Amino acid sequence: MEYIYAALLLDSAGKEINEKTLMEIVKAAGVNPDEAKAKAMASSLKDVNIKEVIKNAQTAQVQVAAAPAAGAEHASHKKKDEQAEKATEEEAASGLASLFG
Repeated sequence: MEYIYAALLLDSAGKEINEKTLMEIVKAAGVNPDEAKAKAMASSLKDVNIKEVIKNAQTAQVQVAAAPAAGAEHASHKKKDEQAEKATEEEAASGLASLFG
């Protein structure tokens, strides 16, 4: 996790994200840096625009938050339809009962 934070800090400062800078940030935070983790993080973030990824993630959260509200509205309409159908069936049944006395 500390390598992710270090990468975010470096990106925010406009610095290059590479193995060396990641290890320097992690070491400055008082954690013994792991060269393999720093190298893996640096290579996985190569050619990634972190600001764009964060922007897209925020947009995705808004879309996900709106989806349950739409689903709840659909469920409400479905429940009303089921209640109306049940009432219609009961009325039909009582009408048939009056025919047979």
